[in-house]
Amino acid sequence: MKTMFRSQELWELVENGNTNPNPSPAQPDQQLRETRKKDAKALFLIQSALADDIFPRIVAATTSNEAWKILKQEFLGDRKVITAKLQTLHHEFETLTMKERVFLSRMFAIVSQMKTYGEDVSNQIVVSKVLRSLTANFDYIVAAIEESKELFTYTFDELMSFLQAHETRVSRSSEKAEEKAFQVKEETSKYSDRGRG
Repeated sequence: MKTMFRSQELWELVENGNTNPNPSPAQPDQQLRETRKKDAKALFLIQSALADDIFPRIVAATTSNEAWKILKQEFLGDRKVITAKLQTLHHEFETLTMKERVFLSRMFAIVSQMKTYGEDVSNQIVVSKVLRSLTANFDYIVAAIEESKELFTYTFDELMSFLQAHETRVSRSSEKAEEKAFQVKEETSKYSDRGRG
């Protein structure tokens, strides 16, 4: 929703409320009307985005900022709740290992949740964590990544793409090896069948 508000130049109003309640003396009515119009638009966008079971929670809100605060409290909780949730996410982040099949997608989900709660998680932290968590099979890949680029310039998406490309190459080469082994086995059984006949 923040992106939608930013695209409509409404985010400051939604997040902070009307920070200029005293319009300029030259055009007080016009400025006040414009601010109220923007606020009504933002409130409408919030209301129209909500499901029917959530809408009653903000029905009494008269400004977009008031509605946003109610939703923030409802879904994120107060400072104590946010702190507790962030601690849990930090623990999950630190203990996540490559042994899990959905490692990269789980990592992405955890980082996204941390950002939702206001945590600033840099690409460098995420990339470093992923590289530390990779299995020994990836040691030479880790070395190549660390030598080729500064870690702080790598994005999580670049790293994911790089690792997925590596996995594709590895799986292709293992498929070829299996194919070769199957051919050798087939030829061996042909020769042994001839020896019996």
